[in-house]
Amino acid sequence: MSVKIRLMRMGKSKQPSYRVVVADSRSPRDGRNIETIGHYGPRQDPSLADIDGEKALAWLRKGAQPTEQVQKLLTVIGVWAQFESEKGGPVDTKLARRRIGDPKHAAKRAKKEADKDEAAPPEAAAPEAAAEEPAAAEAADDANAGDGSEESGDE
Repeated sequence: MSVKIRLMRMGKSKQPSYRVVVADSRSPRDGRNIETIGHYGPRQDPSLADIDGEKALAWLRKGAQPTEQVQKLLTVIGVWAQFESEKGGPVDTKLARRRIGDPKHAAKRAKKEADKDEAAPPEAAAPEAAAEEPAAAEAADDANAGDGSEESGDE
């Protein structure tokens, strides 16, 4: 049985609030859960995340896998850093594989985008050269018209 820490939607239409629950991964989103460990209110400013850190940490130690959004909430609260320090390094999760929140990866991505922007000006020069070519072709046509080398049908 795979256990997940995930969000359970509550509230009215267009006004969501969530419970942070521990549930079997096969159960539906709003179905049966094992334990409720907190609440999350995204519509409040700033958003409210009230999660019992001890319960969350206990479930993480038992092997429960958080969803991406719950992992972000646990990171904000500080539970995720505590769990990683206990494990002795980064934990392999879907969010970690995406490398979200990794400053080194963000710096590499920014550098790649900057390199692409630097490569763009030579491509921008190519349309100017293309604009000069039709003008040169028209000048050559004008020069050929005056030399009388064109064949006429009168002869």
